[in-house]
Amino acid sequence: MNKCKITVIAKTFQSDLAREYGARGLGPCPMLREGQEFLADYACPEGFCAEAWKAIYQYVFALAHGMGKNGELFYYGDWIRTPGVAICSCNDGLRPVLFKIERTDEPSALNYTPVS
Repeated sequence: MNKCKITVIAKTFQSDLAREYGARGLGPCPMLREGQEFLADYACPEGFCAEAWKAIYQYVFALAHGMGKNGELFYYGDWIRTPGVAICSCNDGLRPVLFKIERTDEPSALNYTPVS
């Protein structure tokens, strides 16, 4: 298993939907900033939004476990054209954050002792 680099590539804000459905004063996501980078494999990286992690984890898991290593593409090649890459977003419909996930060559290591 290898680590994946997660990059915050865009923070969006659906102002029309926020006006209709959002709480007063709602703005773009305050949790992350564009350009921020994280390394991850099996666990949510420190400082990363837990809700966003739930939305993108399956892509991190697939890439960390070798998807893209041999040129494989997600979804039969009709989604992302670059092997070892996924573009995903969190599930906040009013202010979604977009992420680029890239498989790296950096091996993962357990940072805890498994319970026997």
